[in-house]
Amino acid sequence: MTANIDMIKKVYSDFAAKAEKAREVLGRPLTYTEKILYSHLWDGISKEIERGKEYADLSPDRVAMQDATAQMALLQFMSAGKKTTAVPSTVHCDHLIQAQVGAEADLNRAQTENKEVYDFLESVSKKYGIGFWKPGAGIIHQVVLENYAFPGGMMIGTDSHTPNAGGLGMVAIGVGGADAVDVMAGMPWELKWPKLIGVHLKGKLNGWTSPKDVILKLAGILTVKGGTGFIVEYFGDGTKSISCTGKGTICNMGAEIGATTSIFPYDEKMEAYLLSTDRADVAAAANAVRNELCADADVFVNPEKYYDKIIEIDLDALEPHINGPMTPDLAWPISKIKEAVETKGYPDKISVALIGSCTNSSYEDIDRSANIAKQALAKGLKSKAQFTITPGSEQVRATIERDGQLKTLTDMGGVILANACGPCIGMWKRMDIQTGEKNTIVTSFNRNFAKRNDGNPETLAFVASPEIVTALSISGRLSFNPLTDELVNEKGEKVKLDPPTGDELPSKGFDKGESGLIEPAADGSSIDVKVSPASDRLQLLEPFAAWDGEDYEDLVLLIKVKGKCTTDHISAAGPWLKYRGHLDNISNNMFLGAFNAFTNEPGKTKNIFTDEIKSVPDVARDYKALNQGWVVVGDENYGEGSSREHAALEPRHLGGKVIIVKSFARIHETNLKKQGMLPLTFADPADYDKIQERDRLSIRGLKNFDPSKQLTLVVKHTEGYTDEILLNHTMNERQFEWFKAGSALNLIAKGQN
Repeated sequence: MTANIDMIKKVYSDFAAKAEKAREVLGRPLTYTEKILYSHLWDGISKEIERGKEYADLSPDRVAMQDATAQMALLQFMSAGKKTTAVPSTVHCDHLIQAQVGAEADLNRAQTENKEVYDFLESVSKKYGIGFWKPGAGIIHQVVLENYAFPGGMMIGTDSHTPNAGGLGMVAIGVGGADAVDVMAGMPWELKWPKLIGVHLKGKLNGWTSPKDVILKLAGILTVKGGTGFIVEYFGDGTKSISCTGKGTICNMGAEIGATTSIFPYDEKMEAYLLSTDRADVAAAANAVRNELCADADVFVNPEKYYDKIIEIDLDALEPHINGPMTPDLAWPISKIKEAVETKGYPDKISVALIGSCTNSSYEDIDRSANIAKQALAKGLKSKAQFTITPGSEQVRATIERDGQLKTLTDMGGVILANACGPCIGMWKRMDIQTGEKNTIVTSFNRNFAKRNDGNPETLAFVASPEIVTALSISGRLSFNPLTDELVNEKGEKVKLDPPTGDELPSKGFDKGESGLIEPAADGSSIDVKVSPASDRLQLLEPFAAWDGEDYEDLVLLIKVKGKCTTDHISAAGPWLKYRGHLDNISNNMFLGAFNAFTNEPGKTKNIFTDEIKSVPDVARDYKALNQGWVVVGDENYGEGSSREHAALEPRHLGGKVIIVKSFARIHETNLKKQGMLPLTFADPADYDKIQERDRLSIRGLKNFDPSKQLTLVVKHTEGYTDEILLNHTMNERQFEWFKAGSALNLIAKGQN
């Protein structure tokens, strides 16, 4: 029986009635997204909610957390005073396993190095009714797709790629840990009602083109911020030809365009996946309401009436894409990649090719890649680049071992890594190059920011489908186009790879492998969760101080950030992941990757009281010791990328008061609000240029706060003159209460949120 089947059946029991109620209230047909959102309103359906403007309280069905973010989320939950979680919740140990030599050795080393953290997560999970997936069980999003996702449901997850579950027809949204605490504590979860992008898929994928290419193409169209404030809903006949896991790939990388989430309508591909993963009970329940698990008929006929923006992609004509480097929206059709290498000066030689990750590690992905590897071996070819394979889950790994794909890939020269995130998130001890050495890697991952995978700013990472990555690995060249180019084999013969084929699902069913789930205790009240005061990896949280009720006066500028500033730039992953449960220690990485607009150097800034140039966290600690509040000024789409709330917690912990930027990424803006920081934007983005290194900055309008009114930034320059700059915000009354209390968690602990 499927986990939490009673909860799932309850969602379906009144799904049709709620959809009908929403149609009645709105006076029109509904998109699929709207059916799920309105059916999950906390207080029921009473009026149409204005997209992009109004906030709404929602009631998600479940919560998922990965081990790096779960530490802080559960440390916060422990402070909330609750005995157990209000909704089904799970923790997945996938982020802390460093890739180095291979699956078994890497997993064994991780279990030793991270024992303290794993023991903490297991014990706190048992105590509070949370399912705990052990290290090696798989990557959170693949495990969720295999076990928990269901059409028509809603979940939140403390990872930005939570939307992967949209491949199974679920509204699944990435959030920070404080949002997860709200839901686990039985509180409503607040979301600004999203706008809708409708992506009309026509035709059918063919040849070398894969589901990955749909989202790589879309990223090129929308850019990394084009989806901010939107849910992307796919519709059209083209959706029916894409496998469930292929749909998951597309939804997963919706995070790279800033989308709140992405979703596909329920169809036979999803039903087949549910049956193959032993969830016939969910399939039967979904089938009973399948007419509601999609957009209403008129939406397909007249999409312009229901979506705020429509994009059309013809799958028949879609080329494979290779996106990068440095950003996932720099999209190159494969026919143009050779020209890009020549004109841009990208290193043509591929040092490492990597397939897998939460985005592309399904049975279908591996089977199609293995098909290419099998061809290569038969034609006298092997991988010229280093080649790694990361299975998405123990279930996928065990199945592809049984069915022979793993042997084929290793025979071609591949190395199997643990069922974990590994190089995708920077957990990669790379030994083939030196830091600072310029090189090219190709991956089937989702992100390719500078230093993202290996910590080397000179590594140029390109994102493509597993099939294309495998072919590029065999050629050893980024400029290789498998659709047109030939290769020379070990006998000196010219050979050409054929388009890949592969099964969407295993004909023999899945082999579940070794079980990785530890169920929570029936009664966790007697379980003692201990955190050693001497630990350098775990630290109990102290509440942040409440606002004093006054406008902020004479704050100093900690750093003015120039250009792209992702959560990787604010709080790097990689080796810093070990400190995700210790706020003070991990704060030593704050802004180390951010470029200072005054020096064009990353990670350093000036202490205006001493004129010393030091690391940003060191200067922040100097200011904190003086009780001197500070401000960060940033550029466009500030905080894009991962959902990690440490990028908000660290500035708050080290004395930050305000972040002022040209524009925010959605999750990061919410995380700042939750932790009692003020996220503000320049009403005129050009005012960014007015901020100087030694300015004193005051925020006026807080004492008489009104959600509908702008705030004012008063800038005192050292030259003696003053600028007044208007600032926008998106805070409503409840969010301002978080600010007044010092954090949203402070209100939960008082039972007031």
